[in-house]
Amino acid sequence: MLKIETALWQMGGYDLRANWQIEAGAKLAVIGPSGAGKSTLLLGISGHLPPQSGAVFWQDQDIYRQSLRPASMLFQDQNLFAHLTLSQNVVFGLTSGRRATADQLSQAEAALARVGLKGLGHRKPAQVSGGQMGRAALARVMLQSRPLLLLDEPFAALGPTLRAEMLDLITDLAAQTKATVMLVSHDPPEALRFADYVVFVDEGIAAPPVPCDAFLANPPQAYRRYAL
Repeated sequence: MLKIETALWQMGGYDLRANWQIEAGAKLAVIGPSGAGKSTLLLGISGHLPPQSGAVFWQDQDIYRQSLRPASMLFQDQNLFAHLTLSQNVVFGLTSGRRATADQLSQAEAALARVGLKGLGHRKPAQVSGGQMGRAALARVMLQSRPLLLLDEPFAALGPTLRAEMLDLITDLAAQTKATVMLVSHDPPEALRFADYVVFVDEGIAAPPVPCDAFLANPPQAYRRYAL
């Protein structure tokens, strides 16, 4: 279970508050107006941004007191190293820059194959398409095998067809690994197609998760203003 207990984060001159919980294995769409704090929420859950007050728990343990934090995060720019090959980028998720073992390199190649990049591990990011870079970044977080997968609009620069393909990949990954997945998106219909629950972020509040059907049946006025 992911539990956010009366947490307050402060970043860039604004506050974000959250107080809710969700069972493990859920798929959540994090939506809301630009600048509302969606990325801040993911940074707080990932362990990158400690709360000023309150706490974040995974399976009843404070995330910020765990030596190995349970979350992997995929950012908008995908954070691939330009000077490394795709295989080296993927295995970095296991080694953090240390020399990879033969077994780890084999795992990286298997992860690339799993996202449709078999045989492309020797190429560098500049030698592949944007969609292929997104797949490589996804392979890296997949290889980390963390129970929380946080996606901060990693495919925003892709066209509709490629975005749909990547969301299908994430859906398959979540089903196979039973990971809890949170996806920030500026495309609510697309995100809601992927998710089971909605976390609506607005006016400094990350609201408790609501099932997608219930959310769409009675959406907040702020959602109507920016999305409908």
